[in-house]
Amino acid sequence: MRRLMKADLLLLAICLIAGSASIQAVQAQESWQGSWGASPAFPVGPELNNSTIRQYIRMSAGGSKVRFRFSNETGTQPLVIGAARVARPGNAQGSIDPASSKALTFGGESSITIPAGAPAISDPVDVSVAPFDTLAVSLFLSRWTGPSVVHPLGEHTAYLSETGDSTEASVLPDAKTSTMRFVLSRVEVAGEGGTLVTLGDSITDGYSSGVDANMRWPDVLAERLGKADGAKVGVVNAGISGNRILHDQPEAMFGPSALSRLDRDVLSVPNLRWVVIMEGINDIGHSTSAGLSEQSVTSDEIIGGLKQLVSRIKGHGAKAYCATLTPYEGTVFANYYKSEGEEKRQAVNDWIRTSKGCDAVIDFDAAVRDPENPKRLRAEFDEGDHLHPNAKGYKAMADSIDLNLFQ
Repeated sequence: MRRLMKADLLLLAICLIAGSASIQAVQAQESWQGSWGASPAFPVGPELNNSTIRQYIRMSAGGSKVRFRFSNETGTQPLVIGAARVARPGNAQGSIDPASSKALTFGGESSITIPAGAPAISDPVDVSVAPFDTLAVSLFLSRWTGPSVVHPLGEHTAYLSETGDSTEASVLPDAKTSTMRFVLSRVEVAGEGGTLVTLGDSITDGYSSGVDANMRWPDVLAERLGKADGAKVGVVNAGISGNRILHDQPEAMFGPSALSRLDRDVLSVPNLRWVVIMEGINDIGHSTSAGLSEQSVTSDEIIGGLKQLVSRIKGHGAKAYCATLTPYEGTVFANYYKSEGEEKRQAVNDWIRTSKGCDAVIDFDAAVRDPENPKRLRAEFDEGDHLHPNAKGYKAMADSIDLNLFQ
């Protein structure tokens, strides 16, 4: 009996050691962080069929391997990716270096059908990327998509060809261009660093920051972090132009509300450490500008939505940083600015600054407001519509952030 007990204990010890080694191996394999993102809105893109799309992405963090998240989460039809490849950019616009091209697979297969409402993550591919490298991703969509799932305000040039699978071609034949982002929603790298997600609307999305310029405030912040710590922090931009905390508008391109997309766009990001939230100005202004009186909200309701975002982020083990809402008096968008809306903005900003409900305050309002008229953007930071900053304004926002928040 004692010999049997000793044998059983020895077997148990061997199993525990083997199990521990197996868990450690799995953990080592799953050491990922976010390096780039473009949150999908509702399906408002063109209907595609037998088409190849080539898109260029600038990474923030580097790593020894990459994997890609493709989204059909708001789609209405199955999304068939017949082929997908990643490559280094070529010398000409819209081109790749064919020698660097590598196929993407999904569970070992070269194609995948993504059901409506679902994402798909590619297998890891051995592509070593340095911080701020640019990659080209080419997708062949072999089946009719219906209205395609896009990130509308891409501010980056994509190339579309309707001549079949051209994913291996140096230059796509008969390509048209678009500044939307198609299907691709995130890129992750094998690395040990943490991930910062910026959750917001068009100001985070980089409205009027310049096509192919990479001058959104999250881009500039990523560059500052890269210079400070060697880009160990990956930055994933989860801004959607027109986005709100509390309401959706499916027929528009403003995307699911921040509350409804938080799990998809933020909490699903690997190695999430920090989230900067800049949402609420469209909750104030959109209902009056679009004539949606039934969607009018109070400052308390906006604050309640922010509290929910903060609570869920903290519950996920990450830090929640709240950014103040920037000025917009005089905006050219009809009926967007109202005096009662300004009162709501001030109330929300006062809560952000004084309530201690967030892990830290990032005061974008103070960074870009006109000191002579705090209800307005400073002229040199104004895109011209008196609502959105320009590239100089976005840089001022990024430069105002204390990098010690991301230690």
